[in-house]
Amino acid sequence: MNPTLEIFSQGEEIITGQTVDSNAAWLSQQAVDCGFTVTRHTAVGDQLSDLITLIQDISQRADCCLCTGGLGPTSDDLTAEAVGNAFNLPLEFDAIAYAQISHFFALRNRVMPESNKKQAMLPQGAERIDNEWGTAPGFSLYAGQCWFVFLPGVPTEMMHLFRESILPTLSRRFQLQPSQLVSIKTFGLGESDIQERIKAIEIPRDVQLGFRAGTDDVQTKLLFPFDYPITAKTSLISRFTDVLGHHVFAIDGLEEVTGDLAFEVDKLMTSKKLTLALIETASHGLLAAKCVGYEWLLTASYKQSIAQLGQNICTQDGLPNLITHAKTLAVSLQKTSGATCILIQLYSGDSESFHDKNKSIIAYNLLRIDDNFHQTSHSINGPIKRKQNQAALFTLDILRRYLQNKPINY
Repeated sequence: MNPTLEIFSQGEEIITGQTVDSNAAWLSQQAVDCGFTVTRHTAVGDQLSDLITLIQDISQRADCCLCTGGLGPTSDDLTAEAVGNAFNLPLEFDAIAYAQISHFFALRNRVMPESNKKQAMLPQGAERIDNEWGTAPGFSLYAGQCWFVFLPGVPTEMMHLFRESILPTLSRRFQLQPSQLVSIKTFGLGESDIQERIKAIEIPRDVQLGFRAGTDDVQTKLLFPFDYPITAKTSLISRFTDVLGHHVFAIDGLEEVTGDLAFEVDKLMTSKKLTLALIETASHGLLAAKCVGYEWLLTASYKQSIAQLGQNICTQDGLPNLITHAKTLAVSLQKTSGATCILIQLYSGDSESFHDKNKSIIAYNLLRIDDNFHQTSHSINGPIKRKQNQAALFTLDILRRYLQNKPINY
């Protein structure tokens, strides 16, 4: 059984919502990747009695605890004092920590305030964690059944200390057998659609199934035990990808490094040595922004409305003139840009429909490549930001499907 780990964040700004606790999320992912079972996230404000009680409780139930915050020089930074009181460990002056803090100020030609001396007071027997990126040294110690690690709350400092001082020691302190997480990334299917498609798959009891729905994809997550047979693992993943079909654009957790939809398109465009020019309307320039920095994107134009394309092409049924005009635009853009791939995104629906979350627009996407045309259409609803993002993704996805040799139509 994997050792248990808790994450504890200290600070009034966290429990009041003034600061988002990104430290806990980052540390949790690191811990899971290492092989811990993360059992709790807890946040406590600047109350000494609450801190003492929590630290004592954790010492009796967790194998490891990663704590952030409360190591600063001000009166509301109470972590070291709380640890000392919780375990009857008097605070002792650490001369090396004090010298490091003094050096931090000297390098910046600043006089060190007297209050910073507080940061050099560590619980008796604690092991100092040097901090080269700030004034707050961390520290670690064993108490009860738990190994505690106390890190500064500033995210950049915390990450540096964890990576350089904590991560290398974990395998020596604990028997870690990291689980194997596989994330099947899909676009164009909601969680309920995925659940319906996979319901006939028999999932072994020692494999955990989960989902993560984001703005750009939905991930179906399979968490395999450390020693799960490779053949059985591959077989189960294949059953999932078979039923999810062409909506799968990447699988994370295998040998290949994957990313979002634009990242996957970048790999394909680069390997095939293709280039792209595009015109987008409904996505309002967001599609080009998702591809910013990729050398294969030669030119991108954003048109705020169909009228800006130069002629009135909207008809009552919308589709015939839109597609005809899109083809004309694609041929012209290919000649002027010299790109091997052309994407044209148009939509039917007036300004009121675009801004009204209760009304839909119809987005039309046209891909021209090798003198051939491929087209899709999608009804997109919701708030304006959702319409913009979905339009960008559907347009990018027609290119992804072509490059992965998958059917264009949904």
